[in-house]
Amino acid sequence: MAKSKTPAKRARRAEARRLRNKAYKSRIKTAEKKYLAALAENNVEQAKANLLQVISLLDKSVNKGILHKNTVARKKSKLVQKFNQLAK
Repeated sequence: MAKSKTPAKRARRAEARRLRNKAYKSRIKTAEKKYLAALAENNVEQAKANLLQVISLLDKSVNKGILHKNTVARKKSKLVQKFNQLAK
């Protein structure tokens, strides 16, 4: 444990950020699962709505510094690729 006030505060703030990031990543994963479930059911309209939601969450995660921009670009690309295969 930290010996003085400043490192102790930094540790508290780091823990709070870690928990916030973990919750946000969980929201993204849940949205991705809903999207993939809609794809599995061949429900194009629901899949499109879920895709837009996932993309929105991913873009916000970049702005908040939760995920790296290249990671998000890769995930978005894969998700759109799967949607395009279904739409054909």
